[in-house]
Amino acid sequence: MNEKQYDFPVEVLDLPSKGLVYPKEHPLSKGTITIKYMTAKEEDILSNQNLIRKGVVLDKLFESIVVDNIDINDIIIGDKNAIILATRLLGYGPEYPMRFYSSVINGTIDVKVDLSKIKIKEIDFSKFENKNEFEFETLISKKKITFKLLTHGDELDIERDIKALEKLNKDVSADITTRFRYMIKAVDGNSDIATINKFINSFLARDSRAFREYVKTVSPDIDMSFEYTHENGESEVVPITMGVGFFWPSE
Repeated sequence: MNEKQYDFPVEVLDLPSKGLVYPKEHPLSKGTITIKYMTAKEEDILSNQNLIRKGVVLDKLFESIVVDNIDINDIIIGDKNAIILATRLLGYGPEYPMRFYSSVINGTIDVKVDLSKIKIKEIDFSKFENKNEFEFETLISKKKITFKLLTHGDELDIERDIKALEKLNKDVSADITTRFRYMIKAVDGNSDIATINKFINSFLARDSRAFREYVKTVSPDIDMSFEYTHENGESEVVPITMGVGFFWPSE
């Protein structure tokens, strides 16, 4: 069978999840996705001040880049991050000038990062069964949590919910509990929403932290960090942030 032909350059990208978080009948279960090279159309998106002010510019870019006939809301965040990184590499190359604050010298440092060296996180895929469903037992309360990894669609809904809650009470942050509401699908096998919300509202801090750390271990993603070595030989790990500036190389 001949591959689908496009009127613009495309790239087939390997996903960090290897497709193992998607049902076998889902197009992404093959572990790859087709994305287009950036064009002037995507640069228009990146320079749109209205999208920048709303904080949705990278979401709009992401939506424009994916050319496969899929629902992008299904894509888990780690796979989305890999797509955005690949888009930056294809559009502007691997060199990324950035400034970071160093705790070693208590000051800022300007560096040029080679984005092509960013690697995919190592994950134990033995827990993956072609479905976005995992289990965790809390350390103290011994509750069995069934949860999912967040998707692009979930992130959009979470941002909407958090903004709505902030309008009601600006002094209260609900970021963690809101994310839990989208992640946790059952507690001790009970998927009743009222039961889940009651559990989340009484989620012990120690159990909550352990749960978040466990989620990281089963979340396919890319390692957005690099190791910087100072003149004295001391090194520190520096995070690479994705924002509008991630796509605009210094002139």
